[in-house]
Amino acid sequence: YAEIYRNLEFDMPVVEVPSFPSISVSLADFGGAGDGITDNSKAFADAIAYLKENGGGTLTVPQGVWYTGPIVLESNINLHLDKLAVIVFNPDIDLYPIIETSFEGLDTKRCQSPIYAKNCSNIAITGEGVIDGSGEYWRPLKKSKVSSTIWKAQLKKGGFLNAAGDYWLPDESYVLGEQLSERNLNVPIGEFPDEFWESIKSFLRPVMVSLVSCENVYLQGVTFQNSPAWNIHPLMCKNVIVDGITVRNPSYSQNGDGIDIESCENFLLVNSSFDVGDDGICVKSGKDEHGRRRGMPTKNLIVDNCTVFSGHGGFVVGSEMSGGVENVKVSNCKFLGTDVGLRFKSKRGRGGIVKGIYIDNIYMKDIVTETLLFDLFYGGLSAVEAEEAGADKDKAATVPPVDETTPQFTDIHISNIVCKGCNRAMYFNGLPEMPVSNVSIENCSISSRTGIEIRESVNVNLKNVKVYPEQGEALIQYHVENICVE
Repeated sequence: YAEIYRNLEFDMPVVEVPSFPSISVSLADFGGAGDGITDNSKAFADAIAYLKENGGGTLTVPQGVWYTGPIVLESNINLHLDKLAVIVFNPDIDLYPIIETSFEGLDTKRCQSPIYAKNCSNIAITGEGVIDGSGEYWRPLKKSKVSSTIWKAQLKKGGFLNAAGDYWLPDESYVLGEQLSERNLNVPIGEFPDEFWESIKSFLRPVMVSLVSCENVYLQGVTFQNSPAWNIHPLMCKNVIVDGITVRNPSYSQNGDGIDIESCENFLLVNSSFDVGDDGICVKSGKDEHGRRRGMPTKNLIVDNCTVFSGHGGFVVGSEMSGGVENVKVSNCKFLGTDVGLRFKSKRGRGGIVKGIYIDNIYMKDIVTETLLFDLFYGGLSAVEAEEAGADKDKAATVPPVDETTPQFTDIHISNIVCKGCNRAMYFNGLPEMPVSNVSIENCSISSRTGIEIRESVNVNLKNVKVYPEQGEALIQYHVENICVE
């Protein structure tokens, strides 16, 4: 990976692929059967325990369909999938105990992930096989989002329908979980006894691969698909390489993010593709006071030669970025049909600083909304937008003082962008009390329905930026200070 560090704009240690002891065992050696029917939970546990006792090594999953409950990885173990190997997780909710973890940037409880590792070093998931999270049994589904064929197939899985008959849920307890969570959240807020968590267990759907406080991690070659919630969630990990993976989720999957890199340091994500139902490549660092209390930014991240097909965003920072994000390089990527291309999102109350972001050589086609979006009113309207929508003018114009809860996006450099088709070329929607600042954009060509709109921003430099809007002006400004257009 030496080439990837050449001409890097910030100092970053070179991340090495972890090495493993030479011992290698097959899952079949421990009574496993790849017939798609046998429960291989004990075989996985016994094989991992054997390797742990012997100092580590490689656990090979041979060709076949390996049906199993959750897998807990240990240090110094490489889980290797042969080319024709498929791991399918049993959707029986009783197999996944409720544990303390973090989800959507908040400390909470969720069901244990199908693949889980905590406080491990030198771990890997490699090969050419497929890991399937059986997410269709966990995720709720709106009838309006799918074809009649998919809807009928979903009903055959059992589950529970709302009164209108247009919203499928795993069971009635999921409804209670939704009712006790804040709007648009998947995390109940408050202190609750164990009985409460058990009463909403189906609502606590896990991320498929959860790696917590791990060091020297390597994901290579494998296809990850059909997750209950997010697909891959490295949390507070250090020295991580993700190379050549494929991540897939149905376009209608709720919370079906591709990879969420949260509070990690020294991270390479290269040569990978994402086709999911939510954000494709997402960078986070905790939410509100939870993230500020943790105080661990995502730092030293390189994303190179990746493709995002379906997804809410191609490359995304936030909205849970309260611990900060710094030293990020994104280069040589393609976004094809995502809702947004480059998406930066946050809101008042988050806090955190996003800085030192370098983006170069990005090619996009058929972007539903914006090529580049800074949205500091994520989930709500800015004062101007609220006023335009007819909200109370005095209330909309209220500007709070700057404090630790004020998010900041600054020192962002974007160059060599081509987009063939989007709705609005770019949209900056900063906070009046903390504008988006120090943004340079150079060598871009964008064909769009409308042009660039910049609001509440300071020190913006546009150089050789070509916009071809079907209607309206190429550039609109509102409350922008010190903009340079060359």
